[in-house]
Amino acid sequence: MAHVGETVTVCGWVQRVRKMGGLLFVDLRDRWGIVQLVVSDAEATLRTAVESLGREWVLSATGSVRERSSKNAALATGDIEIALQTLQVLNRSEVPPFTIETETDGGDELRMKYRYLDIRRSPVRDALLLRHQMAQAVRSYLNKRDFVEIETPFLIKSTPEGARDFVVPSRMHAGEFYALPQSPQTFKQLLMVAGMERYYQIVRCFRDEDLRADRQPEFTQIDCEMSFVEREDILQEFEGFMRYLFKEVLNVEFDAPFLRMPYSEAMSKYGCDKPDLRVAMEICDVTECTRATGFSVFDAADYVGGICVKEGARYTRKQLDALTDYVRRPQVGGTGLIYARVGEDGTIKSSADKFLTPELLQSLSQLLSASRGDLMLLMAGKKHPTQVALGALRLEVARNENLLDSKVFKPLWVVDFPLFEWDDETQRFYAMHHPFTSPHPEDVELFESNPGGMRANAYDMVINGTEVGGGSIRIFDRTIQSRMFHALGFTEESAFAQFGFLLDAFRFGAPPHGGIAFGFDRLCSLFGGADS
Repeated sequence: MAHVGETVTVCGWVQRVRKMGGLLFVDLRDRWGIVQLVVSDAEATLRTAVESLGREWVLSATGSVRERSSKNAALATGDIEIALQTLQVLNRSEVPPFTIETETDGGDELRMKYRYLDIRRSPVRDALLLRHQMAQAVRSYLNKRDFVEIETPFLIKSTPEGARDFVVPSRMHAGEFYALPQSPQTFKQLLMVAGMERYYQIVRCFRDEDLRADRQPEFTQIDCEMSFVEREDILQEFEGFMRYLFKEVLNVEFDAPFLRMPYSEAMSKYGCDKPDLRVAMEICDVTECTRATGFSVFDAADYVGGICVKEGARYTRKQLDALTDYVRRPQVGGTGLIYARVGEDGTIKSSADKFLTPELLQSLSQLLSASRGDLMLLMAGKKHPTQVALGALRLEVARNENLLDSKVFKPLWVVDFPLFEWDDETQRFYAMHHPFTSPHPEDVELFESNPGGMRANAYDMVINGTEVGGGSIRIFDRTIQSRMFHALGFTEESAFAQFGFLLDAFRFGAPPHGGIAFGFDRLCSLFGGADS
C-alpha cells in the first residue's frame, strides 16, 4: 500500500490472462511472487496487446499502483494492482510442458527434465529461498561464536566410512583414482591438530548408495568441530545453534531444555534411535506378563511388546488387517499382530481369545494404560527386530490418525549409542559411527573383555523422528585409538595403511576434540514442512 499512486515498471513472466466483464487482468510473476495488471475497455490498443499474450511470455509493464477493490489475502501484493499504461514483450515462450502452478500436472521425471521451469513454481522457488535464508542464519550464528569457515578438498584418498565412494580417475596417474568425500571427518580432525580450534563449513558430500527418502547420492552437511571440549560443551553449543535457527527462520521458540535420552531408552520406548515425540504412544515391554500362558506365539518369543491406541477400539477388521499386513512387510520386519479392544463396558475382546484369559487381558490393559474404548496392539519375537517393528507400527498408526503435525517440533538429544555393532555374517565388530569415535569414559576398560557392551561418547540431535545431526567426542589418544582398531580387526599395518596420515598427526600434540555434522537438506525439508 506504500506505493499507491506511484508509477512503476515491473518485469516477469505471464502466469495467466483473465477476462472479467469489461476488464482484462494479467497475473505477472517473478521471484517475489505475483502482481495483478489491469486493462479497461477504454484502452483498446493495450487490450489487443494483452489478448495476444501467452503463458510464460516475458514482459516489461509500466503503470500506476492503486488499491484493489477486491483484495486477495493469499498474495503478498493482494491489496494493490497496477493500472497498465505501457507494455513491452521482451520474449515469447512456447507452451510449457506442464502448468507452472503450485499444483502442477507435471510428474517428477518431466519436472526434473525441465527443472528450470519447475523452479518458477512457488513451492520450489520458496524451498530455494528458504535454503538461502537458512545458510545465512547458519553462518551468522557460527561466525558470532568464533567458528572459522574452512574449505576442505574434494579430491581425496578413499577411507572406509560405511558407504561406497564415488571415484574420479586421475589423468596424470594412469590407473589411479581419487575418491569424493563421504564427509570431511578426517580433515576436520587434522584442523583440530592444526590448532584451528573452532571450524565449520557448509559442505557437499558424496555417497554411492541406494536412494532413500532422506538420503541422496550427493548431499550437504553443516560440518563443525571444536577443540578442548567435552560432550556437554558440544550439546550446549549446538542446542543454542538449533534454537537460533528456529527463532531466526521460523520464529519458533522452545521453553524447556532439549530432552536427553539414552539409546537404550529410545529403543525400548519408541523402537528406533530417532524417536518422534509428537506421538505419545510408547512401547511397553509386557514379556514377563505373558510368560507360560500356553499361547505358543508368546511362550516361544524372547520379547513381547505392545502399544495402546487411544480410542482405537473403533477400528474395523479391515483397518486391523491393513496394520497386520503393514508390520509383515520386509522393511518393517514383524511376524504378525495380536490386537485387543477394550469395550465401553470394560470387557476386552482379542484376536487370540482362545489362548488369552480375561485375567491376562486385564493385566495387559493395566501395563499399557488402556482405558475403555482403546485398542491394544501386541507383537512377539526377537527383542530388537520386534521393537523396531513396533516403532514402525506406532508411526503408521500416527499417520493414519493424522497425529504428525509438521508445524509442531519436538527436539531431543539421543546419547550413549553402542560403540560397536556385531555382524553375524562376517563374525566381527564394526564401528556404529566411525573408528575415531571415543568410547564413553566409563567403558574404556571393556575393549578386550566386552566390546559389545561399550557405549560411544556420541550424540544425535533428533527432531520429529528425523536425525538432523550427529557427532561424537573423538579419540585423540594413540593408545586408545590402537585398541579401537584392534577391536575392529585391523592389524597395526592395515590401520596405518588406511589412516596413517591421521595417526601420524596424532603424534604431534593432538588436542581433545569433538564435533557434529547436521544434514542441511534434512533441516531445510523439516523447516519447509516437506516430507523428504
